[in-house]
Amino acid sequence: MQKTSTPFSGKSIGKSSAKALAAAHAPKAAQVIEELRPGQSIELLKELHILTREGKLNQDTRRKLKQVYHLYHFIAPLLEEAAAKGQGFSLADHGAGKSYLGFILYDLFFNVAHAGQKPSGRIYGIETRAELVEKSRALAARLGFANMSFLNLTVADATLSDALPPTVDIVTALHACDTATDDAIAFGLARGARHMVLVPCCQAEVAGVLKKFRALNLNRNPLAELWRHPLHTREFGSQITNVLRCLQLEANGYQVTVTELVGWEHSMKNELILASRPATPNPAKTVAAQTRLRQVLDELGLGELAARFAVAAARP
Repeated sequence: MQKTSTPFSGKSIGKSSAKALAAAHAPKAAQVIEELRPGQSIELLKELHILTREGKLNQDTRRKLKQVYHLYHFIAPLLEEAAAKGQGFSLADHGAGKSYLGFILYDLFFNVAHAGQKPSGRIYGIETRAELVEKSRALAARLGFANMSFLNLTVADATLSDALPPTVDIVTALHACDTATDDAIAFGLARGARHMVLVPCCQAEVAGVLKKFRALNLNRNPLAELWRHPLHTREFGSQITNVLRCLQLEANGYQVTVTELVGWEHSMKNELILASRPATPNPAKTVAAQTRLRQVLDELGLGELAARFAVAAARP
């Protein structure tokens, strides 16, 4: 076999070894990230730690990106519908945290889907931690995301705040823990939201009430076996919480769809609740949902939570 000299040693090596050695010392090619959309802000993805500082994507952040894309798949048509009105749409993201969701939605809608255009609309991030609000404001300014606002408000304060429009087109809450999802629903009802997109997380309030009245319920209702054991109390409490939320939305005139956000291999907190107010209300369905909501609360001994899952007063 023909030998090839190498500057790294005085020895001769075979052609195949020489090729392997050359490949090992060649400059690394940039990672091709098929998940990224043309026009997407690389700087934003680095700031959100989806991409590393070297512009690479690891397996964990690839899963996060997949979740956001899947959620955008559901939200994008709602944004298009709201933008088509030509009056400037509004989206309020509750429990925004670092505004991960809001920034990605903005980038994909304004900078990718509508590159070179200027749809009128605004995304609001609502968060109680002042330091996160300030960081989000600074990042939006640095990236030139002019149609974003960040408000240091509780949900209750946001409901009354004139920093938000009287009517909000879309309300989102991604992994809003415990009663934060209920607060986002209450905000959406008060502001006459056309759509709500909710991914609940870590529900504990209903489970606490089930536990408190467990002995009484076991005596009067054999179905209380569903939550007799502590593990079942937690799991059933989480499940019935979302059932009650869906009933509450239907009892307020919304059409509700429940689906998975992504596959269970990516996240156990995976339930996605989509609620839309139809252009033509169906009073009969609304009244039927109100009746079922009261019946479920009574049957499960959850009467003290009636205010939490109440039907809002009709907007004028």
